[in-house]
Amino acid sequence: MTGVRVAGVGLTEFGVHPERTTRDLFAEAGLAALDDAAIPRDDVEAVLYGNFMSELSERQGHSGPLMAEALGLSVPATRVESACASSGMAARLAVRQLRAGEADVVVVGGAERMHNVSTARATEALAIAADALYEVSAGLTFPAAYALMAERYFQEYGGTHEDLAHIAVKNHANAVGNDYAQFQREISVAEVLDAQPIATPLTLLDSCPITDGAAALVLVSEDYAADHDVATPVAITGSGQGGDRMALGDRDSIARTPAATAAAEEAYADAGRGPADVDLAEVHDCFTIAEVLALESLGLFEEGTGIDAAPAGVTGPDGDRPVNLSGGLKAKGHPVGATGASQLVEATRLLRGDHHNADAVPDAEVAVTHNAGGTVASAVVHVLEVTR
Repeated sequence: MTGVRVAGVGLTEFGVHPERTTRDLFAEAGLAALDDAAIPRDDVEAVLYGNFMSELSERQGHSGPLMAEALGLSVPATRVESACASSGMAARLAVRQLRAGEADVVVVGGAERMHNVSTARATEALAIAADALYEVSAGLTFPAAYALMAERYFQEYGGTHEDLAHIAVKNHANAVGNDYAQFQREISVAEVLDAQPIATPLTLLDSCPITDGAAALVLVSEDYAADHDVATPVAITGSGQGGDRMALGDRDSIARTPAATAAAEEAYADAGRGPADVDLAEVHDCFTIAEVLALESLGLFEEGTGIDAAPAGVTGPDGDRPVNLSGGLKAKGHPVGATGASQLVEATRLLRGDHHNADAVPDAEVAVTHNAGGTVASAVVHVLEVTR
């Protein structure tokens, strides 16, 4: 079984691009990744593309072949849908394909276009990642769902909204200087607490934005990299996937995310690593409480202690466990289908040393990415390592 190397990465600016189609966005990111890899286009053997809502936002299904065409490629292309974890799942499938020897060069990524429809329409589209029969029909939205998770966490373990506010403050500060980030400005704890309420205890500044954007990577087999003298300073050494019941009301606890725990355990075992080896993490902070749940599922903090990490500075750039140095979904943005691939791009650049916050982790050797779908009914975790 061959190893998997990251040969190239690419991103668009995350933000408001209603005039741009998903194929246009993905072409920019994918072509940037191919240029970064400096690999002949004829060597690409497959495209795996993550997207969640193009049927609703653009009335376009069967988008895999369109994305290959946008890159000027005529290869097998597959769209992968797993809500907010779509391109993370696409990356997992690419890793497995390369390891199995079915391909040597794969372009993987994702894109989402959300600002060409109204906020109400985008919210309606996002809601279909919940249980339509028992949650959506009752009016449950994702801000409300995560608010319920936050309240339950407070009841079981303690913590306050102010603790969560420190996460938003940290991630906004991390996004300053990230040319790809939707929000490149700092905020204060007071601003988070005083912002427009969305679903108690969460406010607007606890919540990620609606975002347009795309991300892509060129993944190659270890053998291909060696045979073609391709520079690949970062490898994906671990991949894991987990699942859970769709509706919150059907779960044993809504203050934990066992799908992410299962994905992390599988990814660590696959890489021969553990939480203690992790130097930095990019996690799915669609809402501030989601970062807390992610940190605990990844084993980076004990159950009930993740809430204290940001206030104590442990997950800041100068802390022992830097988290979301990109700005996370909260500040960098959350173009749903692109998010998982974007996390891998950011982690790769941090490990390569060409990221705007790379100076915060100059000796980093191991990174972990955590990508979740819905209220973490699906989750995928990857471990990346420096190869040089």
